[in-house]
Amino acid sequence: MDKQKTDLKVKKDHQNKLEELQAKCDEYLNGWKRAKADYENFKKESEKRVTGLVEFATAGMILEILPVHSHFKLALEHVPEDDKKAEWVQGIMHIKREFEDFFKKLDIVEIKTIGEKFNPEFHEAVSHEESDQEDDIIIKEVQPGYMLKEQVIQPAKVVVSKLVSSE
Repeated sequence: MDKQKTDLKVKKDHQNKLEELQAKCDEYLNGWKRAKADYENFKKESEKRVTGLVEFATAGMILEILPVHSHFKLALEHVPEDDKKAEWVQGIMHIKREFEDFFKKLDIVEIKTIGEKFNPEFHEAVSHEESDQEDDIIIKEVQPGYMLKEQVIQPAKVVVSKLVSSE
């Protein structure tokens, strides 16, 4: 009988030890799973932060380049019609296309203006002029505006129509 009691006690001790070890294994496994999830979240947050910094730096650089591009476009508008086929003008037009390709690679888009309805999220009205157009239609672009990945980095400066009253 003592042997049976001893065997039972040993068996119970082994069972308790096994349960303790199983509980520790579960605890360690759950801790590992939490640590892995925390690490994955940290990785995602870090990638998001780096992407944000790159976009911020890109926007800062682009804001420096935009005035040069705007003046370049304005200068091209003043090329006499007779000179538009000249090789030097074609070379300048090629540079303009390179600017446009550069902006496209960076997801920079020029904001549409003339003929569009005025929208204060994208446009800045510098004046209103009487026109035969309906109210709040953009009739002239003073300075182009640009967006970087759905975000306005420079609003377009525009002249907005004011319907001529027929009184």
